[in-house]
Amino acid sequence: MRKSAFAVLILVILGNVALWALWNRPVDERSWAGAITGVAYTPFHADKSPSKGDKASADDIEKDMAALEGAVKAVRTYSTTDGSEMVAAIAAKHGLPVTAGAWTAGKPEIDEPELAGLIKLARANSNVRRVLVGNEAILRADLTVPQAIEYVKRVKKKVNVPVSIAEPWHVWLKHPELAEAVDFLAVHLLPYWEGVPVDQSVDYAMFRYNELKQKFPNKHILIGEIGWPADGPWRRGAEASQVNQAKFIRNFLNVAAQNKLDYFIMEAFDQPWKREIEGTAGTSWGLWDYQRNPKFPMIGGVQEIRNWEVKCATAVALGFLPLVFFLWRRSDLKIGGQIFYGALIQAVASVLVFTVSAASAAGLALTTEIAWGLLIFCQLVLFAVMLIDGMELTEVVWQHKFKRKFVPCSAAPLPNAAKVSIHVPCYNEPPHMVMQTLDALARLDYPNYEVLLLDNNTKDPAVWRPVEEYCKKLGPKFRFFHLDNWPGFKAGALNFGLAQTAPDAEHIAVIDSDYQVHPDWLKATIPHFNRPEVGFVQSPQDYREWEHDLFQRMTNWEYAGFFHIGMIQRNERNAIIQHGTMTIIRKSALEKVGRWGEWCITEDADLGLRLFEHGYEAVYMPESYGKGLVPDSFSAYKTQRFRWAYGAVQILKHHWRQLSPGAKELTAGQKYHFITGWLPWFADAAHMIFGIAGILWSIGLMAFPKYFEFPPNVFMIPTLSVFAFKVGASLWLYEARVRCGFWDKVGAAVAGMALTHTVGRAMWLGIFTSGRPFVRTPKCENQPALMQAFLMAREELALLVSLWGAALAIVMVFGHENRDAFMWSGLLVVQSLPYLAAFITALINVFPTIGFGKSKPGAADDAVGAGAGD
Repeated sequence: MRKSAFAVLILVILGNVALWALWNRPVDERSWAGAITGVAYTPFHADKSPSKGDKASADDIEKDMAALEGAVKAVRTYSTTDGSEMVAAIAAKHGLPVTAGAWTAGKPEIDEPELAGLIKLARANSNVRRVLVGNEAILRADLTVPQAIEYVKRVKKKVNVPVSIAEPWHVWLKHPELAEAVDFLAVHLLPYWEGVPVDQSVDYAMFRYNELKQKFPNKHILIGEIGWPADGPWRRGAEASQVNQAKFIRNFLNVAAQNKLDYFIMEAFDQPWKREIEGTAGTSWGLWDYQRNPKFPMIGGVQEIRNWEVKCATAVALGFLPLVFFLWRRSDLKIGGQIFYGALIQAVASVLVFTVSAASAAGLALTTEIAWGLLIFCQLVLFAVMLIDGMELTEVVWQHKFKRKFVPCSAAPLPNAAKVSIHVPCYNEPPHMVMQTLDALARLDYPNYEVLLLDNNTKDPAVWRPVEEYCKKLGPKFRFFHLDNWPGFKAGALNFGLAQTAPDAEHIAVIDSDYQVHPDWLKATIPHFNRPEVGFVQSPQDYREWEHDLFQRMTNWEYAGFFHIGMIQRNERNAIIQHGTMTIIRKSALEKVGRWGEWCITEDADLGLRLFEHGYEAVYMPESYGKGLVPDSFSAYKTQRFRWAYGAVQILKHHWRQLSPGAKELTAGQKYHFITGWLPWFADAAHMIFGIAGILWSIGLMAFPKYFEFPPNVFMIPTLSVFAFKVGASLWLYEARVRCGFWDKVGAAVAGMALTHTVGRAMWLGIFTSGRPFVRTPKCENQPALMQAFLMAREELALLVSLWGAALAIVMVFGHENRDAFMWSGLLVVQSLPYLAAFITALINVFPTIGFGKSKPGAADDAVGAGAGD
């Protein structure tokens, strides 16, 4: 590896490590060096759940008490029937007093065994110092206050220890009669659930504590639960995080020591099973994690991600080989490009490591596990597309020079120049438009060519007869063929034309029936066939008469991006997409590879790939030598792109063996471009599913909150970032290669985005079906009526309204207390942007004062099955 590449390697890796270190720099908080007065304890490890009827085991409890011995002075339990009844006896062996609790629910079949077990525990174990006859049962409305008082009285008669019930502070303030019935107040102070910011939370808890102290001066107050979760949703100003948990616990322990408070920290160990009833936050209140490891130190700095160094090293290792491979192979790039793309590789590796490590948390609900799996897969697709887009951007902006740059030939052709047979397929096209195409062909500055007009299945003689007569007027170079009930779509017509081609023709040129070619087209391109390895020469599609119609202006510049960015980069690896106009093919090569493929609705791209598989080379000349017409309607625009996308899937399915890693028919560069070039369309297919899933998930969040929770920011933020990257990269690429103004760049981006749903549908149908009919792209359509805007974008509009409705509903239901709701709603809105772009594009198409449109005579309807045009 060159010294400069090695320097880039070290720089990028050090930059990644520095970002990890900066993000995880220790936060210094008030330290605590003493023992903890008490912790709430539930004896369930990660593989068990009381909601499933599991029982705690004595071995697990023994291990837990051994871990707590020396760190805490007492424990509190919540039940006497789920295995928790064994805690007192085991805790006694470790010198730990117990405040025992019974779980009451207002149901005799639950309450009676619990109360009997509580009485038994208090009598049998001298280390049971206090008992609680319920936990937030009044808050849940499982018990009425009179019922709770009755339970307290029953237990007090049968035990010799203080008796109470555990409830939040406001229950005690609201029901002073309850306070009179108990021996002490067991109060829960949990500022997180009340949305109090962590910096104010300890003060807030003390305010509520003192409020109770003033209200009930003669009652001892036990803080039965107090703590902060390390993970979970935002609740107004309260953020669940590892640093915030440490901050709250340390501050409270110091305040508790100063004020000699009696308390139990919520809680000893993380409880994954609580996800089912309390979401993510419920699982992460422990001072120790579910594996019984301390989550943060009580002295010194606290880091948000424990063992971040391991994760950072994993990310660096994951991205190392791709980074080395990139730097080794791409010495043709400037240093800036090597740094940019190298940093992108390492960034993607880091985010993936962070995502997967977050997804590996134990105790996920089934729906959440499924969601995590799908989200990780979608994120892999997104990042693959991002790396592909990033590579294209890197090559465009930072490439030293082009390896395969072809320039037009300017020398006058000799009288004996190779003969070219120009094939013009058409179907039901306006005669005046086709005549203009023929006039342009008649003006070609080339001595040896013929023109075959292939009218394929046009039913109305009034449409094709004038073209036939016009060909006769142009002379013997122009031949007209009318085909009735001819199979094979455009490819079938072209194969017929191949059979009618003059025997001495060496090359076949194809243009669409709306194209007006430049007189120099053949003169500038045919000499490139002097090299026998050249199979075809391609010029870009270009367009005319779009300047005064905003819709057509947008689509023109959207097309321009592919031909002036993507095709130029593909040409560097001899991997261009052949498109069925402005293309010239060596006749012998066309016959050798089996003529045009009538099985495929994108016969042009299929032919180009087959030519590559047979070892032929392509020449791409970015200069424009012909201009056609852009689609007149958004519907036609979508129809054309649907065909291209569906055909792409057909080609991938048909040529998968040649595109596989071990196949030798194609070069690595050709495989790369033909796979990655269409991968963004698969991302559009994933976007379609993700949008529908987002709507359904939002319904689940509102209707079934027990089973659905907001996806974590570890997914939402990267998804939004990838979208922002794609938009920024697109504008950057246009700035580098496409000569248009800023608003034309924006218009092109909107037009391209408007096709997302169409492409997504085509990809899914292409995966699961075959044999979709060829649908031509009509030209010279009349401007559609205003209602057509809604009809042309009806599916997109339905998804747009659904996503916006879901986003609004989520904000209304959860936004008052959960900041994650705004993040999720924002993600839904971002998902809706392609559908909004589709509706805006349709409106621009039909609204005269926006689109500056003008009707064009001779409109042709969409036709299915027989068309031979573009």
